[in-house]
Amino acid sequence: MSATSATGALRAVFIDANPTLGAVAERLHTSNDFELVVNGQPDITSADIPAVLGDAQVAIIDHTHLPTDIARQCKGLKHVVFLGTGPRSYMNPEELAEIGITVHIIKGYGDTAVAECAFSLMWAAAKGFAKMDRGMRAGNWLRTEAVQLTGKTIGLIGFGGIAAEMARLANGVGMNVLAWNRTPKQHPGVEFVELDALLAQSQVVSIHLTLNDETRGMISRERIAAMQPGSILINTARGAVVDEDAMVEALKSGHLGHAGLDVFTVEPMPAGHVLTTLDNVTLSAHSAFRTPEANDNLVGAAIAHCQRIAATGA
Repeated sequence: MSATSATGALRAVFIDANPTLGAVAERLHTSNDFELVVNGQPDITSADIPAVLGDAQVAIIDHTHLPTDIARQCKGLKHVVFLGTGPRSYMNPEELAEIGITVHIIKGYGDTAVAECAFSLMWAAAKGFAKMDRGMRAGNWLRTEAVQLTGKTIGLIGFGGIAAEMARLANGVGMNVLAWNRTPKQHPGVEFVELDALLAQSQVVSIHLTLNDETRGMISRERIAAMQPGSILINTARGAVVDEDAMVEALKSGHLGHAGLDVFTVEPMPAGHVLTTLDNVTLSAHSAFRTPEANDNLVGAAIAHCQRIAATGA
């Protein structure tokens, strides 16, 4: 398909729309401010991007890597609207800026959805549901000892909109909520403490950090060791925030009682990955934000970005 507008109007291409998000985009795009092309082949490769974009000025990207050398081949590209808050997992925004391409992110669209996923992973980890489900499907009557979460302490590392929703849910079931944030904050029902204190005092640690140079590998071997023996680690942020090798070792040794993970260092997770072999891990496929409500918020915000670009060029 061509991505060059015959009228000269701004053209945006959603380069990797899965059927659900593609349908949402087509439903919500009702404005004549810009032209939107939805590429309904979500499994394109980076090498396919220049042909899919053509001369379009805006690329809407959900999950496809955009290396800087590929971006240079997209002659009309001036803006990338990334569907989320963690573009560094898929591109280098600073390098793209150097060649005149601005990366836009979307915040807040799935705060409730992601918090509910983190909360669910915590609950499944505490109750051993995944292990029992696998065992029973294999014909084994498994019973596991569960963790009672009421009265336990959860520590939230990073405190934005998702963590605030997680705090609301945790408060609602009678958990004590600690939080650490890189900048000072206050929030009802939450005690803000230093990171070392949070790790030492929490039976559950849930990560809510964006990925950047400061946070990459922040949950290091030393910080995992500082967590309480048998504690639960939840990650719905970005896989690279955690030292994955150290986490696996802690899970094998039992120092970590369980991990509930929606994000991974390599995505999609390769077949046979070590995390798939551990009974004390509950996995979901980077799907925390996938709800109809969040999809509408996400795609609606992307369309709003495109409208602003069409109106102002920025």
